[in-house]
Amino acid sequence: MRSLLFVPADAGAKLDKAMASGADVVIIDLEDSITPERKPAARQAAREYLKAHSAKAERPRMFVRINGLDTGMTDADLEAIVPGKPDAVLFPKAEGGASVVHLDAKLSAQEAIAGLAEGTVKVLAQNVESAAGLFLAGTFKDTSKRLIGMTWGPEDLSAELGAESNRDDNGFLTEPYRLARSICLFGAAAAKMPAIETVYVDFRNSEGLRQDTVAARRDGFVGRLAIHPAQVPVINEVFTPSTEQIEKAKAVIAAFAANPRAGAVGIDGKMFDRPHLVRAQALLARIAK
Repeated sequence: MRSLLFVPADAGAKLDKAMASGADVVIIDLEDSITPERKPAARQAAREYLKAHSAKAERPRMFVRINGLDTGMTDADLEAIVPGKPDAVLFPKAEGGASVVHLDAKLSAQEAIAGLAEGTVKVLAQNVESAAGLFLAGTFKDTSKRLIGMTWGPEDLSAELGAESNRDDNGFLTEPYRLARSICLFGAAAAKMPAIETVYVDFRNSEGLRQDTVAARRDGFVGRLAIHPAQVPVINEVFTPSTEQIEKAKAVIAAFAANPRAGAVGIDGKMFDRPHLVRAQALLARIAK
């Protein structure tokens, strides 16, 4: 899940463009990009698109962003899209592990109705998209076998806080949202799940996207949400380990394999300890997937 590209469920030809964009995941959106009066038709469009493409061997993963539990629209969303067999749902305003348990039960019921095996549809949780979600971000561990990762969202959070903006004049996140971003990372780590960085809204600013995405990779995120196909190549490039990184990881693993009782090993005049080994193993594991 290096790149996860949003596209409105009723976007027509844009859905095909998203599927051909090179994104690892296409997120068919039923939430923010769809106004209330358009939602019934959008649900039907999402269902038809999923049924037409889910069985194809060569395709990106297909997720659907549903409407949150507090909207009263979750059941209608799931009833429409689960028969289309999406790979996962993006779960907005996932306020703690209990909310995932709640969604898990709803998904199980719809899978049974659709004749799908229980657990077919996975869950990517937006675990810090509200103030309540921030305080509950550490409660997701072992809540559901469906859970495959966590992400966050500054836009809804800033609206809840009544903030004028979530970024400063230089385009950097302001302090409340840096905290939220960090909490997402810590929550994902506590749950032993991959963390996915939020969108970079200035989609015409490729260099800004690159710098911000490099910072996300540095800090521990393994992928990023995207709002425009032009962002996908940059995101994929940044989150694809370089040959140098791969060789370094292999060298660290080999050095510890040769010295299994060592707490630290020396490679080319530099010391590497056990946390370096964990990071090297994680990098190679991502490539293997």
